[in-house]
Amino acid sequence: MKLSPICPPPHGASWPEIGADVAGMNWMWLEEGARFATENETPWPRDLRLHLESGFFEPPPHNEILGPVRPRGEPNGIVTRRGFKIVTWGDTEQVDFTFSAAKSYLSMLAGIAVMDGLITDLDERVAVTVDDGGFEGPHNGAIAWRHLLQNTSEWEGELFGKSDLIDRNRNLAVEGKGRKGDPRPLQAPGTHWEYNDVRVNRLSLALLRRFKRPLPEVFAERIMRPIGASDDWSWHGYRTSTVDVDGVPMESVAGGTHWGGGMLIHAEDQARIGLLMLRRGEWNGRRILPESWVAESLKPCPLNPNYGLLWWLNTNHGRYKSAPTGSFFASGAGGNLTWVLPEYDLVAVMRWLDPSAADTFTRLIMQSLA
Repeated sequence: MKLSPICPPPHGASWPEIGADVAGMNWMWLEEGARFATENETPWPRDLRLHLESGFFEPPPHNEILGPVRPRGEPNGIVTRRGFKIVTWGDTEQVDFTFSAAKSYLSMLAGIAVMDGLITDLDERVAVTVDDGGFEGPHNGAIAWRHLLQNTSEWEGELFGKSDLIDRNRNLAVEGKGRKGDPRPLQAPGTHWEYNDVRVNRLSLALLRRFKRPLPEVFAERIMRPIGASDDWSWHGYRTSTVDVDGVPMESVAGGTHWGGGMLIHAEDQARIGLLMLRRGEWNGRRILPESWVAESLKPCPLNPNYGLLWWLNTNHGRYKSAPTGSFFASGAGGNLTWVLPEYDLVAVMRWLDPSAADTFTRLIMQSLA
């Protein structure tokens, strides 16, 4: 008998668990995957401040920490299928910074802005509705919302004490090993893909301008509470990122923890977010995100087919060779990964898994489904 999908009850109630065999999975490979994830911890030290100050992302003075940082915990994770909890490892309610997985949450907020009519067209210039000096002139003035969401904006400037130059020529394949930050000629918005945290933070500020409310409040009200998430998470900016919004000081949050700040969250809440995306924006019959927005988020960017609207894709197995091509991910540095696999109604969250071991983990989970 086919198991009907569920949405788990609110945090605090017992998340329904079923055995691997009932879920149509092989318990041996699942247990091996959990063991493997536990034993292949990220090489990052537990003291994240020490790691950020070491120059992993960039050398001084560009690595100055502007937001809160605290030590991380141990590896942990969860695998769900059809909404049921199948296997966990470690403490899945351990709240940690999740680095660039927060970018995918900004994408979801952009979907709420579209739903509310605050963004009427992704291809409209941001300057049409955001007038704060950040989108002036022939270059920045040509940037559209889609460019910011696809990492193709080429936005130029300084924001909250960080220049976009810091992340120019950034190559994620050699993150922590290769050189970046060299000046290069800017391309026209929409013609060059580059992973740049300053530009993502510029998107966050633009969304704050449209909502005219702190983004964590909107995220809690429109996404986290409706899906029954805990109140354990929090989202932070920098000591330099408080701005005036119609006379009210508000903190603009970071799209990662590159310079501190960003999202503190645990694996169980991340699994709920993954399930919301798996369910195409619907939760227990309630429309949280437009289905059209989820579809738009998962369309490959022409300049990087493994990227959508701040969600990583697996086009042609370009990110993980062992994962199906329909997979998509919220991914953060240090080994923080939410893997959504619609074909099998599966969501897996891995915290502090060595990034070099992620493909093997996906292979083990796929073997459990064979």
